[in-house]
Amino acid sequence: MDRVALSGLKARGHHGVFPKEREEGQTFIVDIVLGLDTRPAAADDDLTKTVHYGIVAEEVVAVVQGEPVNLIETLAERIAQTCLKHEGSRRSRSASTSRTPRSPSPSTT
Repeated sequence: MDRVALSGLKARGHHGVFPKEREEGQTFIVDIVLGLDTRPAAADDDLTKTVHYGIVAEEVVAVVQGEPVNLIETLAERIAQTCLKHEGSRRSRSASTSRTPRSPSPSTT
């Protein structure tokens, strides 16, 4: 199984448990690793035989910009499910990491 990584996707979201996070929002940085078999696409140089990484990136950004959640773990799960719905990665693994440039604490919110 091959791995394809999309690193450093940035999007603004309003996720978190603190009121300030929900009101002001913050930038989230997402890294994704898709596990898939790239041989069919590579052999035929055919985009339809692999995952379209541009579309995956757009969909992940939409998830981050979408409905707020309390936990970054919930956001990561939503991102993973978005990635896994694509044909090429459906039977493989997907890992996502969501992070913020600074982690909030009650004293900063």
